[in-house]
Amino acid sequence: MGTTDSRLDLLRGSLPTRNHNARTVAALAANPGCARRGVMDAAGVDKSVLAARLGFPMAYGQSPFAIVRGHAFEAQVKEEGGAGLRELLHDVLGVPADDLARGEYAELGGDLPDNAPQDDRRPGREERVGRTRTALRRTLEAARPGVCTILDHPLLPLDVAGSRAYLEPDAMACLIAGRLHIVEIKSFSVIDGSADPGKLASAARQAAVYVLALRQTIAELGYPADVVSTDVVLVCPKDFSNQPTAAILDIRKELAVTRRRIARLARTDDLLALLPAGLTFDLPEEAGPPAVADAVRTVPAAYLPDCLSTCELAYFCRAEARACHSGHGAGGLVGTLGTAIRGELGGIDDVGRALDLADGKCPPARGEEEIARLLRRAEALRREVLAGSGCDQPEVVR
Repeated sequence: MGTTDSRLDLLRGSLPTRNHNARTVAALAANPGCARRGVMDAAGVDKSVLAARLGFPMAYGQSPFAIVRGHAFEAQVKEEGGAGLRELLHDVLGVPADDLARGEYAELGGDLPDNAPQDDRRPGREERVGRTRTALRRTLEAARPGVCTILDHPLLPLDVAGSRAYLEPDAMACLIAGRLHIVEIKSFSVIDGSADPGKLASAARQAAVYVLALRQTIAELGYPADVVSTDVVLVCPKDFSNQPTAAILDIRKELAVTRRRIARLARTDDLLALLPAGLTFDLPEEAGPPAVADAVRTVPAAYLPDCLSTCELAYFCRAEARACHSGHGAGGLVGTLGTAIRGELGGIDDVGRALDLADGKCPPARGEEEIARLLRRAEALRREVLAGSGCDQPEVVR
């Protein structure tokens, strides 16, 4: 085991393991400056367990009911060897139904049949990756018009910050002329032709991660990247029933953003080099939340309000960011106010310092002259408006 793997194992200790998936990769890519999430995801730390030990438990993720409903809906879509899925592909991709009726249906999920002996070995991740690559190579080499191969739960590796993540799309359809389409099966409903925008955006970001991983695998097999379509087939329940309906999700924008953000991620080796030797998040219970918090704070974070919907440690990181200041009074880090305000303040990280610049209580550093002028102008306008309204000028809450 290499040095990096050893250090990641030490960081995690006996904490439950949670492997990377498309949701975590998309969340990490959305905030590439957060070293804390990068290290913990690379180590496979179950952040929900760690958040509870810190005293900041967070109800995050799908409810058990939603998970069961999602699995049942996916099984319904794929029953009878994917017959229903082939009909949906015919509807949204315009491929003749007779063409879609033929082709292999390969189950690559690694699940054993119900009548399998209990001592049968389940395939490991690398074995499943090998099976996926073999199925892809076989399909692309034999691709011909009139044949549609469906790969059920392939496993695709993706390089993320120098570590290897393993991603499992719901399905992959290999269509005419060897064109590959990712199929995403979601349990949220499409009502009157519309879906929840937030859930739709989340599905698009996850699908972009799958497409990126598939393109990496395809390139390793010697095929051009454009073999993988950026038109993702999204399957959801229709209206208030369990009847599946499909639509095309164009993820070109999400793919470009995800590719750029993943490329910006700091390598895990570089992040680990900044941490003290022997650091672990798996401290004994008698050490208490303060000791765990000290260990976690060793890894710098980049909290943003969006973290509340994507990270189990968001409550802890928010409290930490709000308590931080650089001697200019309370206020916290600018990131707690969102990316737009952080961008407007041009590199000023402390809310208290931004307020002091606005009041003229501290001189701007080199390169901050313009933003300091704008802040002073904004403060002058605020005072002018309050004076004109006859209201007492309230003290700025710090």
